[in-house]
Amino acid sequence: MKKINLLIITSLSAFLLNCGESKDLFSIASKDLKQVYKPNESVNLSVENAENTTIDSVVYYSNDVKLGTSANNKVLNFKLDNLQFGIQDIKAVVFYEGQKAECITSFELVSNITPKLYETKDYTILNTYNHDANAYTQGLEFYKGILLEGTGQNGESTLRKTDYKSGTVSKSIPLSQEYFGEGITVFNGKIYQLTWRNKVGFIYNAETLVQEKTFNYFADIEGWGLTHNDKHLIMSDGTNKIYFLDPQTQKMVRSINVYSDTNAIPEINELEWIDGKIWANIYQKDVVVIINPENGAVEAVINFSALKTKNKKILTDGDEVLNGIAYNPATKTVFITGKDWDKMFEIKLK
Repeated sequence: MKKINLLIITSLSAFLLNCGESKDLFSIASKDLKQVYKPNESVNLSVENAENTTIDSVVYYSNDVKLGTSANNKVLNFKLDNLQFGIQDIKAVVFYEGQKAECITSFELVSNITPKLYETKDYTILNTYNHDANAYTQGLEFYKGILLEGTGQNGESTLRKTDYKSGTVSKSIPLSQEYFGEGITVFNGKIYQLTWRNKVGFIYNAETLVQEKTFNYFADIEGWGLTHNDKHLIMSDGTNKIYFLDPQTQKMVRSINVYSDTNAIPEINELEWIDGKIWANIYQKDVVVIINPENGAVEAVINFSALKTKNKKILTDGDEVLNGIAYNPATKTVFITGKDWDKMFEIKLK
């Protein structure tokens, strides 16, 4: 693997500076502002006043969340440690002579953690198992020692139970032709399965695989990866966002933006909750990232490119990519596979 900032680079938009109809009168002072900040930094906010108009006060917002108020245009120093990673649209509402004007600018907030890099030498392959080479793996999870797998592709999507040691599929439930299956997880005896662009998910009995309910997505998003902690379902949508959902209503409780110390990490795919962290595949990348669930900071990157070469099948670069993470609590090991791979690997970080 090259450097982390080669994962996916997010371009920064240039500063936006205007005040609507009063753009020649006020603007947010930009000489001390940077394009990129980290949470341990702070910003000094003030308004440039072209005609020395008397300013009563200035109220500042970031993405419509109030940052604070400055009397008489005094400099407002604001610490960034409580803001979400991502583009911060800073708005100043200027009150003057019984009127008001709005000015805006923007900068990007990235993580202040440099991710730890794990290469091939940093993990051990404990076992190699057979995997169905026709299983377009979208979700992978252990439940009572049985490996559950969700597969994709229209007309080929399934939910299945597998003996992970032999690779034998003991039960498989097909999805209707119109559905492209995505991530799965098990919460309180129920299997939740996403679909890609149908904006609908399915709930099954984890013992019988009988479908009991369907649910609609809380927003106009795609379904990609799914896992859970002890309180929430945790969902990805192919962007750099991860959503925490109420398992009963499937509505969003909160979200995080996934960032390294240089850029956003989009195309977050299959998810797994392991020891209080979120492990995630990055679509069409041979890496798994380990994410802090509180703020979205990427804490580590594991290079699994060597696993591809251990498949007997010749894998194409387009579709047959690394995708599938399952933690086995019985062995405290991690299982890794990919879309249409003929092998699955049991690994442990050194």
